Amino acid sequence: MAGHTPVIVEEECIACGSCEEVCPEVFKLNESLGFAQVINPGGAPEDKIQEAIDICPVTCIHWADEM
Repeated sequence: MAGHTPVIVEEECIACGSCEEVCPEVFKLNESLGFAQVINPGGAPEDKIQEAIDICPVTCIHWADEM
């Protein structure tokens, strides 16, 4: 689906690293900036990305078309 890519609300991210642990193909914790980043939005199947979204303790990861 066009526009169906994961995005992180950086201001809300607590840099816990959960998303990178679940889906390192898509998410990377940037310790120097203090938040995670999407490094490859299409790097994993949507269900694996959704697992990372669901595990985020502060729910700062969303699908772009849901924002």
